[in-house]
Amino acid sequence: MQEINRAEFFAALPPEGEAGGLRDEIRSLVLRSGVKVVALDDDPTGVQTVHGVRVYTVWDESTAKKLVREEEPLAFILTNSRSLDPAAARAVNEAAGTAVLKAARHEGRPVVFLSRSDSTLRGHYPLEVITLAKLWEDAYDRRLAGHLLVPAFPEGDRYTVGDVHYVGEGERLLPAGETEFARDPAFGYTSSDLKAWVEEKSGGLWRREEVFSLPLAAVRKGGPDKVAEYLDGVRRGQPVVVNAVSYADLDIIVRGLLAVEEVGKHFLYRTAAAFAKVRGGIADRPLLQAADVFLPGWEGSGGLVAVGSYVERTNRQLKVLREAGYHIHELNVARLLLAEEREAELARVAKLLEGELERGRVAVVATSREVVRGATAEEGLALNRRISRALASLVGRIRITPRFIVAKGGITSSDIATEGLGVKSALVLGQVRPGIPLWRLGEESRFPGLPYAVFPGNVGTDRTLLEVVEALSAAGPREGAEA
Repeated sequence: MQEINRAEFFAALPPEGEAGGLRDEIRSLVLRSGVKVVALDDDPTGVQTVHGVRVYTVWDESTAKKLVREEEPLAFILTNSRSLDPAAARAVNEAAGTAVLKAARHEGRPVVFLSRSDSTLRGHYPLEVITLAKLWEDAYDRRLAGHLLVPAFPEGDRYTVGDVHYVGEGERLLPAGETEFARDPAFGYTSSDLKAWVEEKSGGLWRREEVFSLPLAAVRKGGPDKVAEYLDGVRRGQPVVVNAVSYADLDIIVRGLLAVEEVGKHFLYRTAAAFAKVRGGIADRPLLQAADVFLPGWEGSGGLVAVGSYVERTNRQLKVLREAGYHIHELNVARLLLAEEREAELARVAKLLEGELERGRVAVVATSREVVRGATAEEGLALNRRISRALASLVGRIRITPRFIVAKGGITSSDIATEGLGVKSALVLGQVRPGIPLWRLGEESRFPGLPYAVFPGNVGTDRTLLEVVEALSAAGPREGAEA
């Protein structure tokens, strides 16, 4: 395994370019253009960098029109397609994309698509990009110059340099292809070099030599003008690997991108959450405090933490939570997958959680930690979907309003929101910790106004789950802990 010293790696990079004031300039240009940036998000974690924007879980005609009419230039549609097989993922992108384009045509507002996906390169690529590109090109009767690949995500310790994508682990960096995420049973890959990754994931549709690259040196030494010069050379729907490490890099990249888009070049974006924030011109804001989270008069009893993610980082975070005194109630996956035992298992755990909430404690439930694998990638996705829906069903049975809910895992948090809580739209308040967004649930949900933390499985240090629970409890570390 290739391990790289973090300090030495960053010390060898060119110094950052001048990006002061660019975010405000980007915001002004985006508002002036009237373009609506619609991020189709394959799980709910795409809003982990933004605030003041809305996320929608449905895309019927009236919702699509509402989305397009909003003054805010950025909105998210949660497709949860990472939990689906390829055919279903294509269908959901077609349905949501078609609804948005129809509403945009009706409202006379131009739209650009951002296909938001995982910063560790898991998801339906290039299927979703190809699907959305065809819809957009048919609707506007023009060709896209290409699509930008931007997995860089500073909050999540993800960086792209020399076309290689890296994942931070403490004082070291690992090429993405050497991490546990590359061994994902449904979306695994071997290449850390993104040009080779495109060839691998596209089955040779694009060979690595056909993939365009925007070098970090060009960004940092040449600024927006050099970025615009590079992007102006992209043709024929090429994939473009975008090298970036910091938000200063992304500000320069987006400013150069807007310059070429202003003169008639068009791109689709396949990115992690950081790019979405910059493309929308969303300003930075401090992490949320308890006073920012709860509506006046909001009460609720205790808090609910539901954990479905099974990656090793989540397991370590659960261990820290347990060591702090919180009792972890296990939802037995083997029993959930047996039709004759599923109901009894859900009823058993629901009773335990309600007992905790009645006493004003933080109730924590986690699926059993053994990874269930299918014989094929599609079978594995189907099993994961069944488990996630069972966890959502469990949350849906809770009759006591919690003061807050933390959902751990991308697919888990999506299913709990849509199937367990009936969420159709929510306002993103900001982040309770870096990369961990907090929603305020809409009026149609089971608990209107409830703060809902979407906690990705692969984000944070070992202590971050404990820190989030403590922050939302607005009390000491023993609040809701085991008596």
